[in-house]
Amino acid sequence: MARPGSLKTSLLAALACVVIASGMAISQIAAHRYGDSLGNEAIARAEKIAHNLSLDAVDKILINDLVALHKLLEDQLVSDPAVSYLVIVREGHVIAHTFPKGVPVELIQANSSMNPDKNQMKKIISENGDRYLDIAWPIFSGQAGILRLGYSEKPIRAQIRDLWLQMSLVTLFIMLLAVLLGKYLINRMTRPLLALTHAAERIDEGHLDMQLNTHGHREVEKLAASFNGMLSRIREYMDRLTGINRMLEEKNQELDRSHRQLTTSCTISGQIAALPDLKGITSYLIRSMNPISECRRMVFMLLGRNRRQLFMAGDWGVITADKEGVEKYISWVEDKSTGIMEREVPLFISEFLPRPLSDAHKTALFPIRYNEQPLGVMLVACSEGCRCVKKELDIIQMILDQASGALFRGVLQEEETYDLRSRMEETSEFSGIIGKNAKMQNIYKLIENVAPTDATVLIEGESGTGKELAARAIHQLSHRAGKPFVVINCSAYPSTLIESELFGHEKGAFSGAVKRKLGRFELGNGGTVFLDEIGEIPPSVQIKLLRVIQTHTFERIGGEETIHVDLRILAATNKNLQQEVQKGEFREDLFYRINVIPILMPPLRERRNDIPLLIHHFLKRFNSEQEKEIKGFDPEAMRVLLNYDWPGNVRELENCIEHAAILSKGSTISFSDLPAGMTFGRDEKFPGFKKRSISEQEVTLIREILVESNWNKKIAADRLGISRSTLYEKMKRFRIEKPAIH
Repeated sequence: MARPGSLKTSLLAALACVVIASGMAISQIAAHRYGDSLGNEAIARAEKIAHNLSLDAVDKILINDLVALHKLLEDQLVSDPAVSYLVIVREGHVIAHTFPKGVPVELIQANSSMNPDKNQMKKIISENGDRYLDIAWPIFSGQAGILRLGYSEKPIRAQIRDLWLQMSLVTLFIMLLAVLLGKYLINRMTRPLLALTHAAERIDEGHLDMQLNTHGHREVEKLAASFNGMLSRIREYMDRLTGINRMLEEKNQELDRSHRQLTTSCTISGQIAALPDLKGITSYLIRSMNPISECRRMVFMLLGRNRRQLFMAGDWGVITADKEGVEKYISWVEDKSTGIMEREVPLFISEFLPRPLSDAHKTALFPIRYNEQPLGVMLVACSEGCRCVKKELDIIQMILDQASGALFRGVLQEEETYDLRSRMEETSEFSGIIGKNAKMQNIYKLIENVAPTDATVLIEGESGTGKELAARAIHQLSHRAGKPFVVINCSAYPSTLIESELFGHEKGAFSGAVKRKLGRFELGNGGTVFLDEIGEIPPSVQIKLLRVIQTHTFERIGGEETIHVDLRILAATNKNLQQEVQKGEFREDLFYRINVIPILMPPLRERRNDIPLLIHHFLKRFNSEQEKEIKGFDPEAMRVLLNYDWPGNVRELENCIEHAAILSKGSTISFSDLPAGMTFGRDEKFPGFKKRSISEQEVTLIREILVESNWNKKIAADRLGISRSTLYEKMKRFRIEKPAIH
């Protein structure tokens, strides 16, 4: 039996107090957290109802269908018992509510939003003591009114009260068992301690070098040995007190370092919020983390939301990997953990990275997560003999966790830009022809309409405008696409050989005809024959050509057999055939026979807004052919390209881009890389440059691009090859404004 004031009684009382207090505290904490969880769930539920209801109500408000609006509110009130009331206020007037006796004025004023286009939530108490979550939700950004939703807290409080009661009963039962068990254990534990206490009372506390020799139970012997060991350790601790000051100094240094790192982290979080794109965010993060880590070669690898693109970003820019690269990246990252790895960077990643990163001996991976979802990793290339420490890795990880939101924002912007660029490339290409100009769009539609037929088409236009591409597009879109497409350059053969080239000849038909030769018409049987530069055909051959077009029959030179062919004839010329007819150089009947469907290819100077698209197309091709990574043109070079008249049209532009790509040594083509005829010949010696104002050309081009982009500044700047800030500056300088809609 324990006596009052004894150690056993005190331990038992203390145990009971601790158990009771702990049990009650746990039950209160659990109930409180459960209540918070239910509260958050209720808020989320109420906001979701308000959001969905605002989407359903906006159409009815805009068309002023108040009956349907009232029914919508009543149906919502019936479907969810927790929703106590619904009110829609528009321009200070209640247009719909669910109160049978009218809307209380105090309720409207209790949660009046200061910002009509931002949702707001307040907790209010009615005169009866009922508590509600009152949510003010803007409908159609506040333009259609404000939805007020009252969500009752009564079910939540009932659940919390039931939980607290149940936990209290369970806790009380557990506490009783714990007290009984504690009493039993204390009795067993204090028996040897009591015996040891009587023996220790004889020891002088001032003599730490004394040894306690107590014999008895095993526990007592162990406790005595522990006591003797404690005396020995105290003496050792006294000897070590002199080194504590040095340890404290080191700790102070560590605290100072942690303070600096925390300050750096907070500064970074504030700065990156104002950065516009992924390149700016990652470049700033790398510059900010360089003083923290000894290894300063870093690259971010971030996945898009649809997991179709992998963006590799560093201080050198942003690179987009294809689908195959995404799959390899995912399989590589799944098996990796954070920290330093004794292995080289995988080949599929090193192909995209600059040399110092791709040659790294060690790498460190830092996972980046946003809203508990994996966003990507940051890869640090470590040099040989790297001494990265755990504390440095921890601060880098903390910075990345804080910057994950900004990185996610940058990835979304890059993804939108990538998709926009892809859509632009898709919509600006038609069967190998590049152009979005209105004239080109009309030609595309005409080709689509005429291609399924067998009508003869005459394609007119200056040299280099893409007449052969138009002919190939007609063939590819026709039912003859799988058959031969024979190109005959009529200006490439002398008049003595062109007839043989077209119709063929028999053996011995003329001197040198040692064997039978099939003509181009016969070789193209079943397909399409394209007569390029048809205006160069001699008059003696034109009559035979007319017969082929009309009857699809001809005889080889020196032959008597009539050959029937099934083919479609397309023709092209850079001459004005009507003038040639008037001069007697071209047969009138042949002209009208081939001019069934005329297509006029516009010169490049008449569709200057297509020049950036063509430049991007050719530069992408020459980058691949020459294994370069040229990103674009500097402003001066682009200005020259946009203002040049291009007498050689698209072919001249293609040759110019190839010339510049070959000469360029950096990532951007400069003015000096352009052909000499463009850079030094801006006078009468080079007719491509006319005496006109460059600013006038800029205004015209900027207006055309803005109209085609529906005045979207971001798209227009991307097509012009300049930044949005530069575009805004030029619009302000030239006073370019979007026309008002009347």
